[in-house]
Parts: sequence; structure tokens; C-alpha cells
Amino acid sequence: MSQLFTLSATVQAEIEIKKSRFLGLVIPVNHRAEAMEKLSSLRQQYPDANHHCWALLAGPDSGANDDGEPSGTAGRPMLAVLQHRSLCNVLAVVVRWFGGVKLGSGGLVRAYGQAVSLALENADLQPVIKKTELHLTIPYAMENRVRHWCEKQQVSILAAECAEAVTLVLSLPEAQASAARADISNLCQGQSRFLSDDAQ
Repeated sequence: MSQLFTLSATVQAEIEIKKSRFLGLVIPVNHRAEAMEKLSSLRQQYPDANHHCWALLAGPDSGANDDGEPSGTAGRPMLAVLQHRSLCNVLAVVVRWFGGVKLGSGGLVRAYGQAVSLALENADLQPVIKKTELHLTIPYAMENRVRHWCEKQQVSILAAECAEAVTLVLSLPEAQASAARADISNLCQGQSRFLSDDAQ
């Protein structure tokens, strides 16, 4: 699968076509709920606009909405631009102030797509790194050693449970999983036990 990208920060651009103003914004988001919060705050920020059309690329949460424009003339062209750029975890919103001249379906498709494309010209793209989780059990005596290794390798500890032994859930880039298992086994002199290393 080709490399996917997301944005390091929100970007925006504005165009005017036949007296209609189009403000295009592309915003990094983690999931649909966050995207809807951002959309809601843009509606509050620009209450005088006629349309707040959006397109979201975030795995199964992806979607698009024409917000009152003729069906297929806003959300879908915006989504196509995001997909063409191999983006994910981004919300595109185009805020439109109608200028009194109708643009027709073709004109709208071009305007909405162009507003998103122009905003993305200023984007700082970051590669999306696919993460996986490692679940392991280690003796108490080894906990500090493993925690220190995690800190050094910038591996996140998502959960820690203490019973007869310590159970840790680690989050790390998928590409580093097998090396991490080997490192931890060596570190714990073979006393670590991996419960599962399924991608989450």
C-alpha cells in the first residue's frame, strides 16, 4: 500500500469566483467526532456563510457533505482532492458566501475542488506511521529495565498491570515490532512472555 500522509497543521486559502467567496480549510483530525467538533466551531465562526461543505478522510469514518449545494458538487470533489494527495486523518471544509451569480454544477465542482487544492499548496505533509501493540508479561525485577528501554526507544506504554508479574501494553511503529521483541527478550534474559502482538 502506498505511503499515506497527514498534515502537521491547519492550512487555508481563499478564492473568489463570480462574486462568490470560497474559504478552503484542511485540518488534521484523528477521528469523526473531532472532525464534527471542528466543523461546528467553523459554523460558529462564520455564521453568515451560505454553505459549510466538508469532506473527511479518516478510514471507516470517511464521508462528505454538500451542505445544501446541488448533490455531488461540493463534498465529493473535495474528497477526491484529498484522496489524490494520498491523505488521511484530515477534514476539508469549504465555507461559501454566495455572491448572487449561479455557477452551475461544473462551476461548483471546480470551485470546491480548487479551494481545497489551493489550501494544500501550503501544507506541511507528515507520513502516517502505522502503529501496533505489544502485550507482554515480565518479572517485577525487569520492569525498570524495560521502562528505561521504552523511554530510550520512544515507545509508548499504554497500560501497566501488576499481579504475580507485570503486564505491559506497548505502542510502537509496526516496522519496529520484531526488533523490539528481540531487544526485550535479550533485556529480560528470556524471561519476557509476549501475549499477543496483533495490530490494533
